Amino acid sequence: MRVVDTSVWIEWLIGSPLRKRLEKEIPDKSQCVVPTIVQLELAKWLARELGEDQADQMIAYTQKCVVAPLDTRVALRAAEVHRQHKLATADAVVYATALEYGSELLSCDAHFEKLPGVVFVPKKAGNPRSPG
Repeated sequence: MRVVDTSVWIEWLIGSPLRKRLEKEIPDKSQCVVPTIVQLELAKWLARELGEDQADQMIAYTQKCVVAPLDTRVALRAAEVHRQHKLATADAVVYATALEYGSELLSCDAHFEKLPGVVFVPKKAGNPRSPG
């Protein structure tokens, strides 16, 4: 199983130069873990950048994957990960989810690059779009 970070979905959705490489890294829906915080970030970004219809379609797709809710166990592990690795809250939740599921994390965000269990695919410099 593999957790797919928001950064990967965005690069894939915008058809960036990374898309072909990411298509090989994104697992089948049955093996793809999507934290609910990633659904939130995607819905927010998609509604702003591509419109509500695209947001609805992408969230419907993620619901066919393994949806990982933010429960107390993941929240407490995220707090620990935040302290240990100085990650922002959402990133700590994503990484903690990967740890809880015993999964790799697939990400294009540099702050995950050196963490254990991360498959890091670097973005091209100068991509102005971000999930924030």
